Amino acid sequence: MEKISENACFGGVQGVYSHSSASLGCDMTFGLFLPAAAQRGPVPILWYLSGLTCTHENAMVKAGAQAWAARAGIAVIFPDTSPRGADVSDDGAYDLGQGAGFYLNATQAPWAAHYRMRDYILNDLPDLVLGHFPLNSRRQGITGHSMGGHGALILAMTSPGRFCSLSAFAPIAHPTQSDWGRKQFAAYLGQDQTAWADHDATLLMTAQGFDGNVLIDQGASDQFLNLLMPESLAHAMALRRQPGQIRMQPGYDHSYFFVASFMADHIRFHADTLLG
Repeated sequence: MEKISENACFGGVQGVYSHSSASLGCDMTFGLFLPAAAQRGPVPILWYLSGLTCTHENAMVKAGAQAWAARAGIAVIFPDTSPRGADVSDDGAYDLGQGAGFYLNATQAPWAAHYRMRDYILNDLPDLVLGHFPLNSRRQGITGHSMGGHGALILAMTSPGRFCSLSAFAPIAHPTQSDWGRKQFAAYLGQDQTAWADHDATLLMTAQGFDGNVLIDQGASDQFLNLLMPESLAHAMALRRQPGQIRMQPGYDHSYFFVASFMADHIRFHADTLLG
């Protein structure tokens, strides 16, 4: 692992690091905020997964998580959204290829050679950070925005016991029925739609749900509402009687201004479980 930068931040340290990823077969960069509480011992972890076209940097700079995480004494990890590099397959569209990994393990050529973001988030990167930083592996939460909200939901629901807390900002909630999903699943996973079900938050919520509370915020003026389909996930949560809530926030769109506006609520939500 190579240190790219470390900056004092709200009494803690905001770092950026690079490493060679075995799961992805390329070099990756991630951000990690360590609060001052980490000087006294291992601290809980909140994973923040970003959306389409983003890198590790977008949320690290724009989401406003560090101030609230510092108060709570929680570390925040900002992974990249896909494998990177000249040898990694890509596509000219913004919603496929580099910057659009969808947090799954691709099975189809040419994507299968590198696009194993599920393994990266669940295995590769945790092994690295837990070996280098004072982090508590037993207390992990996960959140994300848009494609990253999709990633947070599916990784939490398909990894029982791994994450203690789960939230999302404007997640892609029903990708098997959306253009933000069907296109990518066909490319990464193939045309057999039975292979898509484990990557759809609405279907997973219907089938198994999450063992804990769920918090989802959605901007009511989001320009991508028809692609995100929050009503499908809300219906599935109601049918399952899943503990938690989906909040429609009047006037808010899909931007990081929306994410930053409700970040304090999400940090408090995770802290209630991770520190309780």
